[in-house]
Amino acid sequence: MNAPPVTARSRTVLEPASVPRFPRGTRFRFDATRNAWVILAPERLMMPDEIATEVLKLVDGDRTIAAIAEQLATKFNAPQDEILADVLTMLQELADDTVLEDVRGR
Repeated sequence: MNAPPVTARSRTVLEPASVPRFPRGTRFRFDATRNAWVILAPERLMMPDEIATEVLKLVDGDRTIAAIAEQLATKFNAPQDEILADVLTMLQELADDTVLEDVRGR
């Protein structure tokens, strides 16, 4: 009997119109014990830095990445195109680690 071929999980590629969210089983919350924001994923714990935390607080499964960048640019009085590039890079790394997904891909 031949086993079915093993296929690699397809990579989620994020873009400004993507709507990021934490997949089922992954949570972003404040951990009082650590006195820090954490990402809890199956068999993993991540502690994002302050900048990543500001971005992740806006990940709600409703906002696009462009909208997140616009809100951050306004809040921090920074160039929106630079914020968008940085946010895309950070969120793509988390998507590559399967910590984020794009609602549109569902």
